[in-house]
Amino acid sequence: MTSKENNIPPLYGLVLAGGRSKRMGKDKDLMEWHGKAQRYYAADMLKDFCEEVFISCRPEQAKDIDISYLALPDTFLNMGPYGAILSALRTQRDKAWLIVACDLPLLNEKTLAFVKAQRDVHKIATSYQSPYDGLPEPLIAIWEPDSYATLLNFLGQGISCPRKVLINSDIKLLHPPDPEALMNVNTVEDVAKAQEILHKRDTQLHQ
Repeated sequence: MTSKENNIPPLYGLVLAGGRSKRMGKDKDLMEWHGKAQRYYAADMLKDFCEEVFISCRPEQAKDIDISYLALPDTFLNMGPYGAILSALRTQRDKAWLIVACDLPLLNEKTLAFVKAQRDVHKIATSYQSPYDGLPEPLIAIWEPDSYATLLNFLGQGISCPRKVLINSDIKLLHPPDPEALMNVNTVEDVAKAQEILHKRDTQLHQ
């Protein structure tokens, strides 16, 4: 039985690759943690959970996206992740979107499978609770079609922070099955920590 027959909006995937990576000093979406640029690694991982997968980018980046992947240029410009999410929802008004940031090198299939399995289509979003500050994580979350109107409403109030939208909306909040998978890598120090965790996991896997 298809998702449409169940009245469940189809799930699309979106990798956020439009950031300018000012804190890192280089493009986070092009960093190679698993043998290929993270934007492609994340997109490949999403393909097992979504009907279509797109890479979100700034308009001028679109030409640089590998032609074997689908690019989705921002139409809400200069708004960071908020604009990327709105752009995706506006492009496909009847679809839900599983959003994944490109700075999550420890993200794994278990984490994606869990948020999809726990998805609540009656909420505007299904999100993980950050193990670091207890707040919703908007950039590893499923945003339902109805979230488009909610995001526009908050934008009209001068709010363009997706986390603030989740904090002040009716969402389903999940405890992550693997808290380390939600680790953001934004600085050189974060890179070292993530590399240490990945090395430790690889060593354990081959023992």
